Amino acid sequence: MKRRTFIQKSSAATALVTLGGFGFQSCNSAIKTKKITILHTNDVHSHIDPFSPEDGRNANQGGVARRASLVESIRNENPNTLLLDAGDIFQGTPYFNYYGGELEFKLMSKMKYDAATIGNHDFDNGIDGLYAQLPHADFKFLSANYNFKNTIMDTHVKPYHVFMKEGIKIGVFGLGIKLDGLVDKKMYKETEYLDPVEIATDMSRILKNEEQCDLVICLSHLGYYYSKNPNKICDLVLAKETRDIDLIIGGHTHTFLPKPTVAQNKDGKNVLVNQVGCYGINLGKIDFFFDADKNKTANGTSIIV
Repeated sequence: MKRRTFIQKSSAATALVTLGGFGFQSCNSAIKTKKITILHTNDVHSHIDPFSPEDGRNANQGGVARRASLVESIRNENPNTLLLDAGDIFQGTPYFNYYGGELEFKLMSKMKYDAATIGNHDFDNGIDGLYAQLPHADFKFLSANYNFKNTIMDTHVKPYHVFMKEGIKIGVFGLGIKLDGLVDKKMYKETEYLDPVEIATDMSRILKNEEQCDLVICLSHLGYYYSKNPNKICDLVLAKETRDIDLIIGGHTHTFLPKPTVAQNKDGKNVLVNQVGCYGINLGKIDFFFDADKNKTANGTSIIV
């Protein structure tokens, strides 16, 4: 798998998309709106420090301190901000080999992450190793299609959570990739994998209809798209096969998207799909604007750290 895969479907927005009543635009409306900012990362892989000036590909990019300053600046501009991560927090530098994930969780907590889902590499110290680091995490772990009932992680991971920002209800749920064949069975033990499309259909229905959420977000570690296997469950397939999801924040394939892809769901309505590469090089930023009737428009980009 190439570290950087620049994939954009022809449905990606160039300036303005208003299909299904869901706009993707700059929002210069005179009507008073409420602005919700979603910041996100994925596949940081224990990269705490920025890349060195000598790095041939990512010179002087990334680093937790820089990301923290950027996040703080955006929060100062708009307090109605959520910070989310789409998994593979662990594995990739000696920090993980030495501290086992403690440092990653402590730093994410200091940055006030709101929620994260679980990637396959987050099992690299085994499920017991992941559990051991939970006391260092002051944010929520969300995964709806990993059933941890018969494991030590039972009750420590929720399928979804509802956040409230200035009267706007934001429902966030998590999805993980199939671990069989990707992770040694002894690492995830009795964790049960459930079909992500079925689970996403159920989660989005619950969040939209029962929880009455104004914005539904899926934190996905399924991968953006697999060109050699187009039918494999990925974020673009998930968007097409479900309803009521407004935004899919992805991970796993290390896909660098300069802005969100605009896909269509089962009802022909727009779904934003985004992923910001890997190693903390980029920070995803998507602004949602709600009018008095809670109709929404959005503007998204990828910010180099």
